Amino acid sequence: MDLNKAIRELYEELEKLNGVIASLEQFEGTGTIPELKRRGRKSMGQKERLMVSERMKKYWASRRKKKGQSAGD
Repeated sequence: MDLNKAIRELYEELEKLNGVIASLEQFEGTGTIPELKRRGRKSMGQKERLMVSERMKKYWASRRKKKGQSAGD
């Protein structure tokens, strides 16, 4: 591993940590921590999961049917 690259990555991580520390220090006096924003996928409810499941079953059934037809040619 390139030593300069490792040092640069550590400095970037340090800057991120300093930013987090500074933002937490702003809320130190109030005694409450701000709610962090969630990133990533949206969770699905049971009804949505069921709809996706049915849609994917139909999709894969049609794929199997097409594959079976082309194999018979």
